[in-house]
Amino acid sequence: MTKEEQLQALNDWNRNTLLQTLEIKFTDVGDDYLVATMPVTPVVHQPLGMLHGGASAALAESLGSCLSNIVLDRSVNAAVGTNLNCNHLKSKKEGMVTGTARLIRKGRTQHFTEIEIRDEKGDLICHSTMTNVVINVR
Repeated sequence: MTKEEQLQALNDWNRNTLLQTLEIKFTDVGDDYLVATMPVTPVVHQPLGMLHGGASAALAESLGSCLSNIVLDRSVNAAVGTNLNCNHLKSKKEGMVTGTARLIRKGRTQHFTEIEIRDEKGDLICHSTMTNVVINVR
């Protein structure tokens, strides 16, 4: 499958989910990383008009979970999140954020991922780590 086909499949897989509601779009993929964007609009604001930490967490968890799942044979296994840690480092009121997930450890039964969410200037908005457990789906 080409990179473009893989990205299209990921974006199609997430129709009618929270990812579609938050307008999260996968934009790049590699052997050990996945990138997605999310617009910062009132839909993802908290009451003070800034990016809601929960929206950042949703972007981070979506990236970490999808990355773990695309590196598995999904006819046999699936990755499910067991832990997400988010440090919200800078506020954002509008524009676009880009999240990049990288596999730190791809084990047989557990994956550990680091996710950075940055703004258009490259400033770090949120730093996250995620643990996924690999389960058998047969």
